Amino acid sequence: MHIIVQDRTGGPETLRLTERSEPTPGEGELLIRSAAAGVNPVDVAVRSGAFKLLGDPPFTIGWDVAGRVLAVGPGVSDFAVGDRVFGMPCFPKEAAAYSTHVLAPAEEIAKTPDSLSDTEAGALPLAGLTAWQCLVRVAGVTMGQGVLIHGGAGGVGHLAVQIGKALGAHVTATASAGKLAVVGALGADLVLDYAKGVLGDGYDVVLDPQSGAQAELSVAAVKAGGVVVTLLEPSEAAKKAALAKNVTLVIHFVAPDAAGLRDLAKLSEEGKLRVHIARTFPLADAGPAHQYLKETRPVGKVVLLP
Repeated sequence: MHIIVQDRTGGPETLRLTERSEPTPGEGELLIRSAAAGVNPVDVAVRSGAFKLLGDPPFTIGWDVAGRVLAVGPGVSDFAVGDRVFGMPCFPKEAAAYSTHVLAPAEEIAKTPDSLSDTEAGALPLAGLTAWQCLVRVAGVTMGQGVLIHGGAGGVGHLAVQIGKALGAHVTATASAGKLAVVGALGADLVLDYAKGVLGDGYDVVLDPQSGAQAELSVAAVKAGGVVVTLLEPSEAAKKAALAKNVTLVIHFVAPDAAGLRDLAKLSEEGKLRVHIARTFPLADAGPAHQYLKETRPVGKVVLLP
C-alpha cells in the first residue's frame, strides 16, 4: 500500500509518499481500498502544527475516505467485500486516510449511493457531517426558519446551504463578491457580500465556520433566543453578547456518524445535495493539494485520488 506520512509538522513539503504492508482488519473493522480522500482545513492545521489534534509526528493525516471494501473483519455483518462505502472514521483520532488502504470501524461507515461518484463521496463526509450535525442535531432547524450561513461557497458552507434548503429553511449565505452567483445557484434565497458587513438580523440560526471575532456579528444577527453554531472558539465578547441576548452559542466538533452519512446519501439520491469538486490531485501530490486549498480558497472541496 502507499501512504502519506510526515515526520515533523510544518509546510506542505513535510508530506511524503511511502510504502507499507497492507493491514488486516480486526474485530468490527473494514479494510477499504480508497478511491478518494477529501482534503479539509483541519488536515492543513494538523499538518502545520497549528492544531495538535494527533500529538507529535510521525502520523498520517486525513479522515475522508471513499472506495470499496477489500476485507471484512470478524463481527461485521452489514458489509461485504466489493461494497462501495464512504465515511469519516476515527475522528478526532488518527484515521490515516491519505492512503490507498484505510482501516475503519464498520459502525462509522455507510454504503455509497449510486448518486455519488467515488470522488464526490470522498469529499463529502467531514464537511457534510459538520453541516448536517450543526443544522440538524445542534440547531434543530425546522421548516420556515431563517438560517444564515457564513462562507456559503466553502467546503462546509456549500453543503450547509443545500441542507438548510432541504430542511425547508429560508437560507441566507455570505460569500466573496466573485462567488455570489455560485452560492445562489446552490439554492440560497439571499447571498450577501461578506466584505460589505451587512448581514441583517432576526435569524433563527446562524452557522459560523470561522467564529473568532466574527461570532460577535453572528450573535448580533440572530434573534433573541436563537442559536449560533460555531466551529472554532468564539471571542469572549461574543460569549458575553450571547449571554446578554439569551442566544445559545454552541461550539460544535464533528464526530463519526454513520446515520448522518446515510441521511446525506438520501439527500443526494433525492437530488437535494450535490458535492462541488474544485480540483483533484493524485495522492503523491498531497502537499500541492494543501497549498492549493490554502491559497485559492476554492468553491467546494479538494480531493486526493489514491
